[in-house]
Parts: sequence; structure tokens; C-alpha cells
Amino acid sequence: MQLLPNSKILLLKQLLLLAVILTLAACSNTKYLQKDQTLYTSAKVDVKGEILNSEKQDLRSSLSSKSLMTQQPNKKLLNSRIKVWLYNQKYNEKKSNWFWNLMLAKRNLEEPVVYDSAKTKESVARMTSYLHNQGFFYVTVNYEEKTARRKTSVTYQVNTGRNFVIDKITYTVPDSAILQLVKANEKLSLVQKGVVFKSATLGSERERLTRLIKDAGYYKFNRDAIEFSVDTLNKALFRNTLNPFEGFVNIFNENKGRDKLTMDVEIRIKNPEDSTDSWQKYHIGKIYAYPDFSLNANPNDSSLKQDERKFITIRSHQEILKPKILSRSILLRPGEAYSIQRYNNAVNKLYDIGVWQFVTLQYKEPKDSVNTLDAYVFLTPRRRQELGLTFELSNSSDYTLGSGVTLNYRHINLNRTATQLGMALSTGIELVRQESGWELQSKQFGGEVSLTWPRFALPFNIKQSNRSNVKTRLTLGANYLSRVEKFDVTSINASYGYDWNETLYKRWIIRPITLNYVGVSLDPTFRDSVVNTNPYLKRSFEPALIGGESVSFIFSNQDLLHQNHYSYFRVNVEESGLWLSGINSLMNGISGKKTNLETLTNVNISNFVKIEADYRHFWKLGLHSGLATRAYAGVGIPYSYSQVLPYIRQFTSGGPNSIRAWRLRTLGPGSYKDSSATAQAFPDQTGDMKLEGNIEYRFDLLRMFGGSVNLKGATFLDMGNIWMIRKDSTRPGSEFRFNQLYHDLAMGTGAGLRLDFSFFLIRLDWGIPLKVPYFTGNKNGWYVSEWDLKDSRWRRENIIWNIAIGYPF
Repeated sequence: MQLLPNSKILLLKQLLLLAVILTLAACSNTKYLQKDQTLYTSAKVDVKGEILNSEKQDLRSSLSSKSLMTQQPNKKLLNSRIKVWLYNQKYNEKKSNWFWNLMLAKRNLEEPVVYDSAKTKESVARMTSYLHNQGFFYVTVNYEEKTARRKTSVTYQVNTGRNFVIDKITYTVPDSAILQLVKANEKLSLVQKGVVFKSATLGSERERLTRLIKDAGYYKFNRDAIEFSVDTLNKALFRNTLNPFEGFVNIFNENKGRDKLTMDVEIRIKNPEDSTDSWQKYHIGKIYAYPDFSLNANPNDSSLKQDERKFITIRSHQEILKPKILSRSILLRPGEAYSIQRYNNAVNKLYDIGVWQFVTLQYKEPKDSVNTLDAYVFLTPRRRQELGLTFELSNSSDYTLGSGVTLNYRHINLNRTATQLGMALSTGIELVRQESGWELQSKQFGGEVSLTWPRFALPFNIKQSNRSNVKTRLTLGANYLSRVEKFDVTSINASYGYDWNETLYKRWIIRPITLNYVGVSLDPTFRDSVVNTNPYLKRSFEPALIGGESVSFIFSNQDLLHQNHYSYFRVNVEESGLWLSGINSLMNGISGKKTNLETLTNVNISNFVKIEADYRHFWKLGLHSGLATRAYAGVGIPYSYSQVLPYIRQFTSGGPNSIRAWRLRTLGPGSYKDSSATAQAFPDQTGDMKLEGNIEYRFDLLRMFGGSVNLKGATFLDMGNIWMIRKDSTRPGSEFRFNQLYHDLAMGTGAGLRLDFSFFLIRLDWGIPLKVPYFTGNKNGWYVSEWDLKDSRWRRENIIWNIAIGYPF
């Protein structure tokens, strides 16, 4: 007879112990209950009615919530209430030793829920009220108790019937001005004909109307002045409990051809109760600004200096911002009607300037004027200058120790014009530990200077909305990187452009001038032995001169009005070479074709147009899960004398933010696969075109460390690839062909964990290929048949781990 190893015997003992504990937990949870008590074990909601199955499922979920079902049964683990059993072991069996102290931690215990019929009746009342608010006026909610072996289960029986839809909407408004205002905005009403009636809809409509009316200048308008009257039609549709036959007759006679139960809604807006007059409009009177107001200061301080301007009166001890700029920054003007939106715009604009830490806007009625509001703007300034120093230590497979230092300086109010000056200097080194000691592998230093104006810096005026939040940015930077005995790279970049919000959801970023110069110097030995032997690596070290302009449009509606699902869309168009070629031609003409921009820099001008589009949509699925999707497309087209895109503008695929079943720069282009030794050391696949799609299901797992860290999970499906526009004889299969699109699409799946610290997120993703474009074992590259998860070597070569900060999209 063959004996089992000790490890297997120990495992069997542990499994046997677990089975015994679960059996005991299933049998003895009612042991310590009093004579007239039963254990509440389960609750079920059975929904019937003439509504869709999806609506029934939503109602079951809502009615099972703790707010409606006031008594919740104990939770089960492996079909047993193990936590209740452990609770009894601690408080009734009085178990206490090192093992039980470990098992009986507070988080592992759950007090048995004793069934309370009063709470069941309260749940019925709450469910009925909730369903009335959802438009089911004649709903019935009953319950059935089942008790056996001192255990009680409850089934809630809900019959919704058919809910109402709104048929006719009338307005009763004695104030003709407010009636005209409401009717002019009727298209935006939440109460519309054909919409299913819900009480919550009326509440939201009351808030909308209140905001609309107050926004039109009615400062003292009260939301309680808005009332709703609901008149349900065709009540004979409902079951007559005294004479069911009569109910059927009424249904047939009075509702022939009627598919829905309808109701009329009357919206009444009353005049003020304390007056026979109508609601009064208020206008802005005087505007007082306190630009250096401390939190505990007195606005009536006699030592404040007063400066009367065209639109505002400035009261201050010192001039924080030039009066002209301060006046332009306060989006209020005397004589304008009071408006909630103007209030919000004014406060947001002052915050956006970046000069003040706190902004408070108050309205007060002056004693000497009727229907007028004086505005008081209290501004608490921030520190003008900030200085920061950051250190960084890192380790990688390429080096033993890396260190870096960055010095940051920022002035938020240069020359009292709200112009921001930013400066950054950085340096770093990488060291490698050898047998002979530490050796320098690389060194880097660079700097950047930026200026930001809170307006369009143009020689002419341009009209903009109050929500624009315009920024003009000028950035200049330079960086030098030296890899010992390999290469030196010098880069210079500059950009000038504008950034503003067209509306609450629409944003524009325009850079009429962008310039990027990259100069490369290679060590002769490294160039001949490594770079020149690999055409792709050689291309990565080519100098580049990119100068042009770019336009980006961004749409995002993630806000309180779109909590269940929202979209993000970004399109970017970049052109390079147009104005650089103009300068080149001008220099040729002036010098008689002796010198130009290309001969001075010894770099050819890159001419290309690059277009990118990125669309994302997010759905919230319940309280603890969601679905995120992304579709991306990009193409770069060289023109004029340029034959290819510059390396730094080409597309790549794979990696933690792309198709996660491939490492960065290892996928594509097309069905091409570089298996050379150089490609293994320097993965560098790029293309002129990219298509990509991603679907990710995200869900919460558990909270740790007192709720400060949320552990989340995800499963995902990624697909896409990169391609060349023109045929490349050195990379067969790399060009884009529409009839080969399905074959060339790579697909990968996997799962991931996220540690969410609220202010940042650490992500770990595990990806495995489903469809491989260069796999020849299947007509279209499906790779699932090749999976061999038991083989450690296969796992190392095919399963990719990605660690990153933040979500992939």
C-alpha cells in the first residue's frame, strides 16, 4: 500500500475540519434562540404585472434594498451561515484559546437575525410607497411567511398592474411673465407626454422650474410656490374587488384600443402668499470687490482703501490684481438681472484665474433701492510664489540604481496680471553595479519655462462666453540625454497656443505654433554593431525637425446629470512642415539658395498630417460595477518630400494602455512578426495607422484598511493593430489591406486588480492572446487551441503582466 505524503494528509485534515465546521454551522444556529423566536433565513421578492421583464428585474433589486426591506437575513458562505455559528461560539459557547481568538475576530462574526413580523409589515408599507412614487398607483404588496424547524423565510408578492404614462400637461400660472418663461422652455421639461409617470420626476421638475425662474431674475422665488395636480384617467381599468365582471366590462367599453393607462398633470405656480402682487424681478446694483479679504476680516473696516471704477468698487489694503484685470474678471455688471447661472459663472471665473484661494459672492438688498441687489465679492489670495524640490529613486532591469532631482518654481500672479510663470530644472543619473564597483550608465538634464495668461493673447479682441475659461500658453524646453558609449540625444521644443471651454461639455485646444527638434549623436561602435544592423532601431535614432500646428476638440459630459452613463470624445488634427517650408523657402530666396533651415540644422523638415479620434463610453451597472468601452482610430499621412512619418509621431500597439496581451511595441504592423535577437532586446514596431477597441468590466471586491483603500477587479477584451500605409518590402504583411482587416486584428483578454487610494490608482493586468495575426496554425489567427496553461515556459512567453498607474482609459 502506498502512503500519502504528509502535505496531502494535512490538506485532507483541513478539508475534513472545514466540512465539520460547516455542518455544525448549518445545524446549530437556532440552538440559542428563545422559545418564541425563529431565525430569519431568506427573503424573496416575486414581481408580477404587465411590465417588461427587465423592469421586473430592476424592481426586484430596488425592493430588496435595505432602505425598503428593513430586515435582512444573515448572509451565507458556502451555503452555510458560518458567521452566525462563530458568533454563537464566542458569546454562547464562550470559546477562548489562541485558535478561537484567531477565528472569532469581530469581522468574522454576525449576530443571528431573529424574525420580526412587524418589520415585515413595515417593509410592505415602504415597498407600496416606493411603487406609488414609481407610478404604480394601484399596486398590491402582500407577503407569505414559511416557518420550519425554527427558521422563517418570507416571500413578498408584488403585483404592479400597469403603470401610468402622462397624457396631457396644463399650466396654471397667474403671472403672465412667468407663464411665458415656462412655456418658452417647455421643450426642456422633464414632464412630457408619453413619459412614464414617477413622483421623482415631479420633484426634479420642481427643481428645474425653480432654477429657471430664479435664473430669470426672480431672486425671492420660492420652490414651494410650485404645485402639481395629478388626475388619473380611466380608473375602471383597475380590478373591482366587489364585482370583477363589472371591471372587465368597463375595461372593454371605456378603453377600446387604449394600450396604456394615462393621466393628466396640472402644473400650478402660485403668486407670493404674503402679497397680492406677482413675483418681482431683481437686478444687480453696485458691485463691491475685496481682493485681499482674509477669512476673519470686516468688510466695513475703515482702513480699507476705496477705488471707484466703471463697473466695480474695489476695497482693499493692497493691490493684488490690476483694477482693469480685476474688473474684467468679475462677470457681473450693474443693471443685469439676477441669475443663478451668472452667480456660478462669476465664482468659477475667479477661481479659474488661480490667484485666490477662496471666493465668496454674496447679495444684499440695499435700503435705498427696490428690487435691487448689491453684490459683494470677497477674495482671499493665495501665496504668490511656490518653490518645490522632488527626489526620485528607481530600479529597473536596465540599471541597478536611478536617481533624479527636480526643482520647480511657480509665480501665480506675475506683475499683478494673473499671468503664471513656471520653471522646472531636472537632472538624473543611472548607475550599474559591476564587480569593479559602480559605473555611470546614463545622465540627463533639462529645463522648461512656461507662461500662462488667463485670456486670449491676441492683437485683436475675440468674443468669448462666460464659461470659456481661456488660457494662453507659451512653453519653451530643452533636454539632454547621454547614454555612456552609446548615444547622445538633444531635444528642443516650443509651443504657443490656446485652451478654452466652448460650453460646459466642449473644450478646444489650439496650438498654431509647435516646434520639436531632436538631434542625435551615436557612438561609432554602437552605431555599427547595433543600430545599423536593425533598420527599425536605426530609424528610431534619426534626427527630426517637426514644426506645425495642431487642433484638438474634446467632448465630455461626465457630471451629476449623467451619473449612470457618460461619454468622452477627442479628435486631434496635427500638421507639420507647412510654415517651416515657408521659412525654408524664404531663407533660400534671401541667401540665393546658399543656405536654408535644413542646411543649418542638418535635418530634413518633416511634412505630414496626423489625425486621431478617441471615443469612450462608460455605463454604471448598479452600485459596485460598471462597463467601460473605447474605440480609437488614427492615421498619419506624409506629404511633399517626406516619405514616412517621423519616428516619434508613428503609432505603436501593445502595453498596459493598449492591447494588454502584448508587450509595448511588440505587436504589428499587420501580420508581420520580427523574431530577430535585436527585436527581443529592442522591441520597436511602429506604423502609420492604428485601430483599436477595448471593453472592460469593472467591479468592486472589498475595502481594506478601514475603507481607505478599495480593491477592485476587472475583466477585459482588447482588439486592434497598427499598419503601414505603403508596402514595406522588409516587413511582409505590414501594409493595410481592407480585405485582410479581420485577419490582421489582434485580440487579447485577461483580468486585473486595482488598488484604489482615491487620489491615485495602482493597476495590475494579466493578458493572454486570443487571436494572433502572425499565427499560421489557423486561417484567421485564432490562438485559443494553442493555449497550454500547464506549461510554465508557454505561460512565460504568452501571458503578459502589466503594472501601471491609473486606468487604461
